Amino acid sequence: MTLANHPLIILDGATGTTLQSMDIPNSAWDGLDGCNEYLNVSSPDTVVELHSMFLEAGAMAIETNTFGCSSIVLSEYGLENRVREINTAAVNNAKKAIKAHNSSEPKYILGSIGPTTKLPVLGHIEPDALTESLREQTTSLIDAGIDGLIIETCQDLLQVKLTLVTCFEIIEKLDKKIPVMCSVTMEKLGTMLVGTDIGAVVATIAPFPVFSLGLNCATGPEDMSSHITYLKNNWTGRISCYPNQGMPEVVNGQTCYPMSPEQFSHHMHKFVTEDGVSIVGGCCGTSPAHIKQLSDHLKSAVPTRK
Repeated sequence: MTLANHPLIILDGATGTTLQSMDIPNSAWDGLDGCNEYLNVSSPDTVVELHSMFLEAGAMAIETNTFGCSSIVLSEYGLENRVREINTAAVNNAKKAIKAHNSSEPKYILGSIGPTTKLPVLGHIEPDALTESLREQTTSLIDAGIDGLIIETCQDLLQVKLTLVTCFEIIEKLDKKIPVMCSVTMEKLGTMLVGTDIGAVVATIAPFPVFSLGLNCATGPEDMSSHITYLKNNWTGRISCYPNQGMPEVVNGQTCYPMSPEQFSHHMHKFVTEDGVSIVGGCCGTSPAHIKQLSDHLKSAVPTRK
């Protein structure tokens, strides 16, 4: 069975905050603290352990540790010439985790592509430069053997369009059949970072043959309800949703996410059974415990037909 044939797909949870909770020796960072992607080559066992925890929790599809693995982001750490190496290592780490999990059920690898740190609509980067960087990362992920691509935490529709065009051009050139998921980020005030509403998102992405469209990051599930309702009524394809563990709060100088696994899964169950969401998981803050509760709570759930 392919990824696209599953009526309900359970994704994994947060990479960054989960890594922060793990005991990673300082030597693994080589002075590049904050570059989670570097761990793919400096401490592969750490990344394999990360994936394994979410697989044990019930994730059906795991995202590669490549959110910031474009040359644009890696250049901030002097790693811009190691894009293919690090992306390939990330996919291999995910494969190793799946092999060790030895599940009777199929597990899938999604190549994660983040928004980089530069938004073209604000003039941070020229479209050609962004496209070239995306082309290198996308090609590396596909060559390494992913099952799908997930373009996530999108904050700029120009960036989204450039990424989708690039991905589909490469997929066609390589003669692959790989589903492409797209997930945008809507801020607390109800729009993307640059002021775009969900209606404009749907109109812009509708011409592309994406596997799914949905939301992730920025807020917890409660602040995504109106956007999910809009997608239910106006998007004909599959809908994804993987929120943060609630809105972040600062407690004693530390960023904390307040939503319990039970609260989180309750909201997500409603999205699936009432709003037609068929791809679910977690973003910032969500731990293996959240994915375990989510997986258990959705065992008999069936996405409502839109």
